[in-house]
Amino acid sequence: MSKINQIAWDDTVLPFQLDRSDIRGRVVRLDGVLDHILSRHDYPAPVSAMVAELALLVALIGPTVKLRWKLSLQVRGNGAIRTLAADYLAPQQDGAPARIRAWASFDEGRLDGRPPFQQIGEGYFALLIDQGEGSLPYQGITPLAGGSLSACARIYFAQSEQLPTRFQLASGPSRLPGEGGHWRAGGMMLQTLPATPMQGEGGSGEGGLIEAADILQGMESEDWNRANLLLDTVETLELIGPSVGPTDLLLRLFHEEEPRVFDTQRVEFGCSCTADRVRDTLSIYSAKDIAHMTTDGGIVTADCQFCGAHYEFDPHSLGFEATVDADGQPLSDRAAE
Repeated sequence: MSKINQIAWDDTVLPFQLDRSDIRGRVVRLDGVLDHILSRHDYPAPVSAMVAELALLVALIGPTVKLRWKLSLQVRGNGAIRTLAADYLAPQQDGAPARIRAWASFDEGRLDGRPPFQQIGEGYFALLIDQGEGSLPYQGITPLAGGSLSACARIYFAQSEQLPTRFQLASGPSRLPGEGGHWRAGGMMLQTLPATPMQGEGGSGEGGLIEAADILQGMESEDWNRANLLLDTVETLELIGPSVGPTDLLLRLFHEEEPRVFDTQRVEFGCSCTADRVRDTLSIYSAKDIAHMTTDGGIVTADCQFCGAHYEFDPHSLGFEATVDADGQPLSDRAAE
């Protein structure tokens, strides 16, 4: 693949449909976005692997939300990797790029040689959709199971949406000739079109969780199994690229399934943090609480966990008992106007 074609596919999500089997899906390539996310933090290798996997998942699932909405994936556990979070900030208008951010917290002293997913421990996988001001966020939760974050996402869709879903993901440091090393990642998502809701309780999966075989019957099941067998043949370098473009990959895997592609969605790193949002977060605290947050230098500081932005505030401008505004002007003077 030429350099210009490589750049065209970097940091994009390509939706597609397999017309023969009524299966939809997406192919994602993350290059600069993932490298930007990971370069903001000095994560150990197991943590980087989990952040990369969650970033791929949020990029694949995110395009289901509408303009200006936000989709969040959150993972919390009692292991060495305590928290993983990734957001997909939908485009503000048609044709604009979506924004992705991701972050992790961990206890480095507890990390060991086990597979990264096992170091999250027991906990949950959550999907949240924020539709904007004036609406209540949607939240779906599923236990950590299946041995990977992609399996957790698969279980979520089977349990909450009764949509058989499959993810195939790959990521890692990459070094092309003449370039410095950086992170690349790629993945594919397959999902059936909505089927007849499952009757009864419980499924055949771990702990009674619902699996695709509990939902699909007859030809639908055969089509799903065939598409999954084809996806099983994909190689890591085909997913990550850049030598194989997503359209070439779809033809290689699914040429007999009559693949049809749609317009790509561009993604970039982006954060929604602002000084005003930090102020809003702190507005629930009293002056006494704010005093406990104040440094010896007489300021309150805050750092964004996603992008690393650093904010400094006059403590008298924070909380519901603030006496000055953001510009340091007495609030009593403003009220008098």
